[in-house]
Amino acid sequence: MGTADSDLRPKDLPAVQLDELDRRIVRILSGDARITNADLAAALDIAPSTAHARTRSLIDRGVIRGFHASVDHQRLGRGLQAMIGVTLRGGTRHDGIVTFIDEVKQLPQVLQLFFLGGPDDFMVHIAVADSSEVRQFVVENLSTEPFVASTRTSIIFEYHRRGVAAGFR
Repeated sequence: MGTADSDLRPKDLPAVQLDELDRRIVRILSGDARITNADLAAALDIAPSTAHARTRSLIDRGVIRGFHASVDHQRLGRGLQAMIGVTLRGGTRHDGIVTFIDEVKQLPQVLQLFFLGGPDDFMVHIAVADSSEVRQFVVENLSTEPFVASTRTSIIFEYHRRGVAAGFR
């Protein structure tokens, strides 16, 4: 999937208005996306048909973009996580941005990719086995690219997540 120019800037979509029931559904599903419709309805004290219709409406309106599994990367042998700030070289900005997004989001070590405003152009969240794999990732996938000016790596000791952000587009 290629990245069009419009993919490089936020979508100008109007905010979706949610009532209290919609907010409660989002809150419950954010905590447990595997909850059955019957249990969701019981938690909300509404009919299962209402819970289903309201959840379907949240999906149709783009509020809920998917249901995700929380993976324990430690159990997969990828217990070391890092955030890598990447700054691109001036002069190749647009081409560098498009190329960077297309290439980096496909790498198996990448959990999340953020396009930023500020000193870094991107923040790359990776999960690997150990510090030598962090070094290998930076050297082989970032530092060798002609459009990458610099990188800054921070090891993640611990993190807390409230919810799951939308995936790559």
